[in-house]
Amino acid sequence: MAQHGRKYRQARAVVEHGREYPPLEAVRLLKSIETATFDETVEVHVRLGVDVRHADQIVRGTTILPHGTGKEVRVAVFAEGDKAREAEEAGADIVGSEDLAKKVQEGVMDFDLAIATPDMMKTVGKLGRILGPRGLMPNPKSGTVTFEIAKAVGEAKAGKVEYRTDRAGIIHLTIGRKSFSEQQLVENYGAVIGEILRAKPAAAKGRYFRSIYLTSTMGPSFRLDPGQVTDLMEE
Repeated sequence: MAQHGRKYRQARAVVEHGREYPPLEAVRLLKSIETATFDETVEVHVRLGVDVRHADQIVRGTTILPHGTGKEVRVAVFAEGDKAREAEEAGADIVGSEDLAKKVQEGVMDFDLAIATPDMMKTVGKLGRILGPRGLMPNPKSGTVTFEIAKAVGEAKAGKVEYRTDRAGIIHLTIGRKSFSEQQLVENYGAVIGEILRAKPAAAKGRYFRSIYLTSTMGPSFRLDPGQVTDLMEE
């Protein structure tokens, strides 16, 4: 079994076993612990009371984090003509059609998100085996297949994130960086939890939020109190 380093063991000692922390307190503790020399990513992992074997209980959607993720998102847009120009004016990093598809087939994918106009999906669909496993395939449900290109690019650059339950009914999301202020992290957390709550399937029964954990790239995890979704900045 792998052994944790001294810094991690010291950080882990701060966490009270079995306790559910108020979000603000967990954020303060997470930020106070020194576990890495780089600006760690802060993540939230939410286990839901849903049965993902049933399509009507799969929870997925998108939301815009008030303070972004702290990561510069490189956006590629598959479009032609006026929509291609619209994408460039909106700040897309890469814009193309057949030429962009050829680069992807050759293994050139220096982007974090792909957006496509509906008329380009015949071309983009052929890239499914390449883009799909990397989570880069444009999808109408996530708003990445649209004629509203400027809006889609703007939202992506502003911190739009996509979420979806995995096979265990867990949602994994980045909500910022450790260098973010307490308020920024708590507000991003609140936006994520509020959106997941709004997306609760009608077929879901019993307790919806089974567990919520907050952690950083190299740090220990804090179990959060699922009942504290509103007034998150209160002591």
